[in-house]
Amino acid sequence: MTDAPLIIAIDGPAAAGKGTLARELADRLDLAFLDTGALYRAVGVLVLDAGQDPADEQAAIKAAETLKSKISPETLKNPALRDHKTGAAASKVAQYDSVRRILRDLQTDFAINPPDGKGGAVLDGRDIGTVICPNAPVKFYVTASIEARADRRFKELQNKGGAATYEAVLEEMRIRDARDSERSVSPLRPADDAYVIDTSDLSADQVLNMALAKIKARTSL
Repeated sequence: MTDAPLIIAIDGPAAAGKGTLARELADRLDLAFLDTGALYRAVGVLVLDAGQDPADEQAAIKAAETLKSKISPETLKNPALRDHKTGAAASKVAQYDSVRRILRDLQTDFAINPPDGKGGAVLDGRDIGTVICPNAPVKFYVTASIEARADRRFKELQNKGGAATYEAVLEEMRIRDARDSERSVSPLRPADDAYVIDTSDLSADQVLNMALAKIKARTSL
């Protein structure tokens, strides 16, 4: 009987640093990595490209079904997924349980059957520890003050040549936080047994070291 794969679940709001931590952990521990938010962003892109409203549930369902039928590694590397408007669209399509059910199987299968012969997987998103992988042995909830997160996103957009103001980014983040945490289906919240890391005043290396110490304490690594 083979050992069960090691699953590390990482949740948290936008621009808290969960993606950076997830990639670093996957690289350091030689685990597979899945940015589950990219799945919802991909659905958002499909809806926008079709000229439809991401808040239209039927349009979102159709896009999710299309994504599930033709998803590939290249799909999640589309530069459009990192666009600011795509993030807003992703938050809108993610509010529907119908869409989440379609994408749930993709995520759980990735966790249980990591690709490329990896011994486990790191998944980051907003409901990994609470819904997708509730039995994951290691769970993190990565957060930061909304001001710190808005500043990070604003600087990221500036570096890409975006014209958004800090005030606009802050307001958009408030709206998205409310939508993600107040939705009736899979709301954003820490799992009861998640280790919470506030990255407001921490460097990426400090966050990584804290996470590695917690993983070592909870597993045989």
